[in-house]
Amino acid sequence: MKLLMALVAMAIAAHPTVASSQTVAVELTQTVGASTESVAAAATQIRAFGEVAGGVRFMGEGAWAARSSSGTDAFGAAYPYANRAQVIEAYGERTFQPGPFLVGIRGGRYRTPFGISSASDHAYDGFFRAPLIRYDNYYALSNNFLEHGADVIVGVPRLTLEVSAGTPSDVGAASRRSGLDTVVRGQGVIGALIVGMSYIRTTPYEDEYYAKGRAVFTGVDLRFMRGGVQVRGEWISGRPFDGTTTTGGYADLIVHRPSMGPITAVMRAEHLAYEVGSPYQLYGTRYTGGARIRVLGRLTAAVDVIHQSGALPQRHSTTVDVGVTYSVRSH
Repeated sequence: MKLLMALVAMAIAAHPTVASSQTVAVELTQTVGASTESVAAAATQIRAFGEVAGGVRFMGEGAWAARSSSGTDAFGAAYPYANRAQVIEAYGERTFQPGPFLVGIRGGRYRTPFGISSASDHAYDGFFRAPLIRYDNYYALSNNFLEHGADVIVGVPRLTLEVSAGTPSDVGAASRRSGLDTVVRGQGVIGALIVGMSYIRTTPYEDEYYAKGRAVFTGVDLRFMRGGVQVRGEWISGRPFDGTTTTGGYADLIVHRPSMGPITAVMRAEHLAYEVGSPYQLYGTRYTGGARIRVLGRLTAAVDVIHQSGALPQRHSTTVDVGVTYSVRSH
C-alpha cells in the first residue's frame, strides 16, 4: 500500500506539469467487481506515459489488486490479484526511421512480447478473465509474465521482426525461475488483417525438482477489424518443461456498431490441453458472452456469462462476472 500511495501522490503532484504538456499523460483507474463464484475483487491501477527529451518515450505502470477468494481465475486478465502494490511495467523506448525502415529499441521491465500481449489487449475490453492459455498455473504462458531486459524491432511498417532478451521478472503466482530467456516475434499487416508468429524459450515456473529442461512455446495470432467488428485469436503449442505438452487457444469477437450506442458486445471460445499423464493432465473448454457498457463519462460497466467444462479448478460450470471501472486521465 505504501508503494501504491506513493504512485498516487506522484500522479497528483505531477498534474500541473502534465497538464501543460501534450506528450505526457497520467491515468488512474479503479475497478470493483463480483462473481457468482462467491468472489469479490477490487483493483487500482496507475499509469504514466509519454515522451521525454530526444524522442525517448517512457511508460510506468503500478497496480494493487485483491480478491476475496483464491483458487479462481476471476478478474485476472491483466495483472495479479495478490493484495499488494506492484510495479508492472517500467521502460523507455525509442523509434528510428532510417529511410523506409523502422527500428525500435526498448529497455527496462516490459510484458513478454509473445503474441497478443499488451495490457490494452486484455484489460477493460469486456473480458474479466485471461484466456486459459494465458493464465497462471495452467502450464502454458501467463499475462503476468514480464521481462527485465532489452527488446529490438526492425523492419518496414507492414512487416517487422522483434527480438527480446532478458531475465524473467514476473508478478503473478506463476513466477519463472531466473535465467536467460528469449522471445522472437514476426508480424505482418495485410489491409485490415494483422498476422503474427511468436517463439519463446524460457525457464519453467514449476519446481526444479520435477520440472526439468526449458519451457518452449510457439504461437500464431491474428487480428482483423472492419466496420466496428474485431476478430482476434491465438493458438499456442509447446512444452512447459520436459516430458509435457500444452496446446490451446482462443477466438474473440468484439462488436461495436454505431447502432449499439454505448454497448460493446464480446464473445470468446477457447480450449486448453495439458498432457503429462493421469492424473495430472488438464483439459478445459470455455465459452464467454458479455458486454461492456459506457455508463456515463469515465464510468463503464461490464458483465460476462461464462460456461466451462473439463478439469478446471473453478467451483461452478456456469458463472457470471460483473464489474465497474472508473478512469481519470490527465494530459
